Amino acid sequence: MSTGKINVSVENIFPLIKKFLYNDHEIFLRELVSNATDATLKLKHLTSIGEAKVEYGNPIIEVKIDKEGKKLHIIDQGLGMTSDEVEKYINQVAFSGAEEFLEKYKDSAKDSGIIGHFGLGFYSAFMVAEKVEIITKSYKDEPAAHWTCDGSPEFTLEASDKTNRGSEIILHIAEDSLEFLEEYKIKELLTKYNKFMPVSIKFGTKKETLPKPEDAADDYVAQEIEVDNIINNPNPAWTKQPVDLTDEDYKKFYHELYPMQFEEPLFNIHLNVDYPFNLTGILYFPKMSNDMQLQKDKIQMYQNQVFVTDNVEGIVPDFLGMLKGVIDSPDIPLNVSRSGLQADSNVKKISNYITRKVADKLKALFTENREDFEKKWNDIKIVLEYGMLSEPKFYEKSADFVLYPTVDDKYYTLAELKDALTENQTDKNGKLVVLYSSNKDTQHGYVEIAKEKGYEVLFLDSPIVSHLIQKLEGDNQNMTFVRVDSDHIDKLIQKEETQISKLSEEEQGNLKTVLEEIVPKTTYSVQLEPMDSNAAPFMITQPEFMRRMKEMSQSGGGGMFGMGNFPEMYNLVVNSNSDLASTILNTSDKSVQEGLVKQALDLAKISQGLLKGEELTAFIKRSFELIK
Repeated sequence: MSTGKINVSVENIFPLIKKFLYNDHEIFLRELVSNATDATLKLKHLTSIGEAKVEYGNPIIEVKIDKEGKKLHIIDQGLGMTSDEVEKYINQVAFSGAEEFLEKYKDSAKDSGIIGHFGLGFYSAFMVAEKVEIITKSYKDEPAAHWTCDGSPEFTLEASDKTNRGSEIILHIAEDSLEFLEEYKIKELLTKYNKFMPVSIKFGTKKETLPKPEDAADDYVAQEIEVDNIINNPNPAWTKQPVDLTDEDYKKFYHELYPMQFEEPLFNIHLNVDYPFNLTGILYFPKMSNDMQLQKDKIQMYQNQVFVTDNVEGIVPDFLGMLKGVIDSPDIPLNVSRSGLQADSNVKKISNYITRKVADKLKALFTENREDFEKKWNDIKIVLEYGMLSEPKFYEKSADFVLYPTVDDKYYTLAELKDALTENQTDKNGKLVVLYSSNKDTQHGYVEIAKEKGYEVLFLDSPIVSHLIQKLEGDNQNMTFVRVDSDHIDKLIQKEETQISKLSEEEQGNLKTVLEEIVPKTTYSVQLEPMDSNAAPFMITQPEFMRRMKEMSQSGGGGMFGMGNFPEMYNLVVNSNSDLASTILNTSDKSVQEGLVKQALDLAKISQGLLKGEELTAFIKRSFELIK
């Protein structure tokens, strides 16, 4: 037996490990199972190139709880270590077994899935254990070794009678960490971090019912057998080639990732690149709501099938953070505890690649089956619109597949929209005016007036539509977007012809004076417009610029400072050619005149969904009085 001091530059590294190296104590299990996986994959590689003259077989990793003995065992059937290797890899923290292995076999081992940094990963065990043992037997024909350390720099290393190849790590769990002796806790951690590890992980056993034989008698009793409980899927869908997977395989894997998600994904994007960096993964488009905040942190990031984090900020472009799925890359630079991303040029390259791949897939889906793409548009538009605003590279490609639906469920690309609208909706100044509605119900009357004129009205209802149309207008000269209720239709798309007013200038002035005495100045600006006599007598509009700036300010970014808190201001557009305008002007009884104006104003407010509470109650009461 030999004893010695661990070769570390700090007198006692363990308190530092416990306090500072890892943010989260539970990841010790991830690290130890990762090390066991490394040892197994290394052996697989060495046997495949003929360097290890042993049978690889079908090795597994086993995690066992000894609650009574307060011990947790992690057992592998990998390449094991000799005493010299224990001395080197465990006692000299500065060396990393995986790093040296990769350096030696870098050409042949690049696809072997080595996770790396055995040394420090192993020492995370001391966050939860007061003593750690390693019993290990190398694949080489050398005696087994038994290493013990109680969390101080002192260790013992002696021979062991272990005869089977591999390593067993025994953690003597500390009193402040006894939760890690509970079956539910270990199962939870293995499921969280090791669900897709590339080597089968056994955690206990389970009963399985044998299939009923074809010639079974009527009184046949089903037979049960006890089998290993393998808690992981060593060959998840993202490790396979897209040609080897069906739509059903992708859906099945989606439910494996999200067992509580009952809705099917709309479609998926399989990522697979090996230059200039390695990255695989599958991204799923779930059905989206217009709430952008509730859906983030659903993409899981792995390093060689080891779960790292579900905070993929920086790696996945921000707008795709609302998707679900998996990304796996050995090239993502993480800090030593794998809990944080380090700034690196590869990260930006990965983000750009994912952006391009998603854009290419969307274009392909649109081209291959436009009808199906249109059906899914409402469920994916929020992601794509956000992408257009936040990622210039995505915006460049978006014209090929981003759609602009009408209130009648027709869908245009931007180029198609220009072609379809230019002839009828270009105003007298040569500007193409794109009308849109954000709410088909509350703006129904305005939409109908526009349609009567033969105009097309888009339906744009996402919370970031103001930002989006601002960008589109900036990049498409002589094109403007206006909400259909932002003015009366003849002012929205001004043609050469002008309506003649039935009222003289003096009568118009008198009418305006009467209206301004009754209509609240703090909310409404009165404007008289000579329109068709059959058009609505009173119409409430909200100026496009003011409303858009306010919306942009409220939804973050853009807009004028403080606009989000700006009081609502509306235009009250009065049709000076309507019979009601003449009646109001010619009514001498002030109370009757006031009643007419208030009733007309309330009707206009109803058409905009603005009449509520006390005002609505008063309007209903007044209306019943009128029909007595």
